Order: sequence, then C-alpha cells, then structure tokens
Amino acid sequence: MNKKLKRNIIQHSGIIGGSILFAIAYSWFLVPYKIVPGGIGGLSQILFHIFNLPMGISMILFNIPLFIFSFLFMGKRFGMRSVFGMLTTSIFADLLSFQSLYKFGLLKDLSPYTYQAAGRTFYAMLAPQDIYLSAVAGSVLLGLGLGIIFRFGGSTGGTDIPVALLKQKTGISIGTGYWLIETLIILTVGLVFKDLKVVILGYINLFITTRMTDLASEGLPYVKGVYVISERTEEIKEMIYDKIMRGVTFIKAEGGYTGKQMNMLFCAMNRRQVAILRDIVKDIDPGAFVLLTDVNDVMGYGFRSRNLDLSEKG
Repeated sequence: MNKKLKRNIIQHSGIIGGSILFAIAYSWFLVPYKIVPGGIGGLSQILFHIFNLPMGISMILFNIPLFIFSFLFMGKRFGMRSVFGMLTTSIFADLLSFQSLYKFGLLKDLSPYTYQAAGRTFYAMLAPQDIYLSAVAGSVLLGLGLGIIFRFGGSTGGTDIPVALLKQKTGISIGTGYWLIETLIILTVGLVFKDLKVVILGYINLFITTRMTDLASEGLPYVKGVYVISERTEEIKEMIYDKIMRGVTFIKAEGGYTGKQMNMLFCAMNRRQVAILRDIVKDIDPGAFVLLTDVNDVMGYGFRSRNLDLSEKG
C-alpha cells in the first residue's frame, strides 16, 4: 500500500469518526430539544420539526445550493474530503437517530428514549428535565466531531461557504462573518419556533461548540508555530509555498553534537494547515525533526483575522 493511499484511508476514516460524533450530538441531544448552534444543522431543524423531513436530507438540501454558489461566485469548490464530510455527517444524522436504530434492530426497546412534552412525542438520550445537560453534552460532542473532521482535512461545508463569500465581497473578517451568519440562523430558528429559550441555548451551544472544535482539531490557540530541522529544508519550503501558501523564515542553526551548519525552517500557520505540513515533511524527509508550538497572538500579513481559504491546495 503506497503512502498516498494509506493517508487517504486514514483521513477518510477520521472524517467518518468525527461525523459519527457530529450525528450523535444532533440526533440524540440537540434536535429533540430544538437546540440550535447555528449552521446548516440549525436551519435543518426547522424542516425537521415543521415538515418532519429527516435531518440528514435537510442538511444535504441546504448544502447543495451553497456548493453551487461557491463554484459560481468564488470559482472553486471545496476539496473532495469536504464533500465527503458533508455527506457522511448528513447520512449519519439520520442513520443514528433512535428511530432508525430501532428500525434496523440495533435498539431493542425505544421506550427508555421516548418522551412527551408540549403535546409532541420525541426521542432523546436525556429527559426534558435535563435539557440543559443535554445542551452541554450535545455541544461538547458536536465540537469534538467537528474538530476531528477538521483535523483530518475535511469540512462539513455549510456556513463556511457564505462566510467566505461575505469576506470576499465585503472585506469583513472571517470571525465577524461567522458570528453574523450564526446569529442570523439562531435568531431565525428562535422566531420560527417563537421560543426565547431556543435563542439562549443556541448561543450557549455555539460558544461551547467552537471551543471544543478548537481543542479537538489542534488545541486552543488558533495559530501554530512550526520549526523544522532537516537537510532538505529547501524542498520543504517550496512545497509549503505550493500547498499551504505561507511564508517561511530560515534560521541559521548549528548541530550541538555534530557542529554542522544548517538552516532551520520556521513557519506560522493556522491549525487546519498543520496536518498538510505534517504530510509534506513526512513525504520529503521522514527523519526530519519537527517542533510544533502554540502561538497565542500574531501580528502581520495574513494573520490580522481568522483566515479561511476555500481554494487551499492539497
């Protein structure tokens, strides 16, 4: 098995694992109580609760036009792993619901997960009196799932596309764009369901989810500093330019044991690009020494705001 095939298998397996956590968070904890963290999952809840349309199908229906808009207005699509991530999260959101598990015979008794409130019957892991615990548990699992998907080079599509389009057309920062889009979605769902509690829980969920996503993908700091000691730093530099499009700095270094003069490469990048760098170094020089550090703040070109690059190569 060649390295590229092995890497693809590992990355797609990681995306599947993250998608399962993502689906459990929505199907078992968030959707039953109309807890909306924003995003396509939040909009899908409207169709689920009003028209009884399965969550997964709703997510795909919302994502298809977004991918089309991305192609028409930005000129490039997400990579295949992003499409794969979108499809797996949507499919698992339906397959792992309690109704589906019972239908497929994987769940023998549905009664422990069946509840009634406000004149409706629904299925959830926790009882209505534990709605706040359900919100926290769902937020943590959702953040972990998204973080793992990002860690293995995937995406769930969704609001990444309109946020990037908004940045391109208006020049606002990625962070501001996310909060605008997610706020609009949370408020929309709150208005549709006419429930202030949905809005409050939505913001709590959004806060916890984003923190857990950061933690699961590459730790809390958004920017990483990478030092690479190798005899093939020139080749690594060229691949960083080509695949990640980040600048690098050479630092003159000397081997403590050998006394040999060499260039040590330093590069700052966002957490989603670290996985690409690891693959670059492994392919060029498996014996290279790589040091990854947290960077809490960066000033300079390319780091004034959270950077999302839909056209990223690799």
